[in-house]
Amino acid sequence: MQKTQKLYMPDAEVSYIAHFLSGEESDAYFRKLMEQVSWQQESIKLFGKLQPMPRLTAWYGDKGYTYSGLHNRPQPWLPVLQELKRKVELASGHTFNSVLLNLYRTGQNSMGWHSDDEAALGQEPVIASLSLGGERKFRFRHKTRKDIEPVNVTLNHGSLLLMQGPTQHHWLHQVPKTARAVEPRINLTFRNVNV
Repeated sequence: MQKTQKLYMPDAEVSYIAHFLSGEESDAYFRKLMEQVSWQQESIKLFGKLQPMPRLTAWYGDKGYTYSGLHNRPQPWLPVLQELKRKVELASGHTFNSVLLNLYRTGQNSMGWHSDDEAALGQEPVIASLSLGGERKFRFRHKTRKDIEPVNVTLNHGSLLLMQGPTQHHWLHQVPKTARAVEPRINLTFRNVNV
């Protein structure tokens, strides 16, 4: 039985399943995604300049999606992504119509502070984040309350992090760079795009 851990975070609803997939399943899915996903090196505008993203990305699903000024046209679902989507939907009790994949090749690949609060995701979006490959630290910090300590979670191979309720309104999250030697990591963030 998968054990769900609720994170103590005021103004948020976040839960974590450390062993959502078995080691064997996780290895197999990681290999398939590395081979089958059409990974892209996108650029985003930062401080008025186009910069390459510090990771590779891919967008699959039923709807397009815009974030950081970058419009993602959906690629049709791969069978492996549909399979993972069904598993995540069953575990979370929510349905998803899109997935953003990130490939962190080294510890220098990262994701800056942000929240998934675009209007297209609705009032209280549900984001299901599946991690495969090398362990990475995932950090949360409250947007306005300095009295609340940041929260760190180590996302391991085969884990599922579920962010829902008011989480995106009140908290930022990031995957920081690390100087440690880390294995490549694939992250799939399943979401429901409304427009």
